[in-house]
Amino acid sequence: MRIRGDVFWAWADPTLHHRTHDETLDDGTYIDVQTRLSRTGKTQMFIGVYAPGGMAILEEAFDSRPGESMTRALAWGVGRARRVAAEGAAAAGFLAASK
Repeated sequence: MRIRGDVFWAWADPTLHHRTHDETLDDGTYIDVQTRLSRTGKTQMFIGVYAPGGMAILEEAFDSRPGESMTRALAWGVGRARRVAAEGAAAAGFLAASK
């Protein structure tokens, strides 16, 4: 079970078209990457990395990914989430942010 933080809840809008990648890594760390198109057609992204107990290691939201399709943004986000999971919170530099 994930314990969602303020960044996720500020970002969440289930009415928008979105794509999701979720994965549980070998050590139990859970990653959740979501991309969507905003009402104005911008690609937006959420990255969540959660410890096995559900606490957030990283929650990060991007209001715009200029020049990226949802597919490209999702691939980049999965790579970032896996790096943060492998290297720990220090790789993220923070626990929660919105960009």
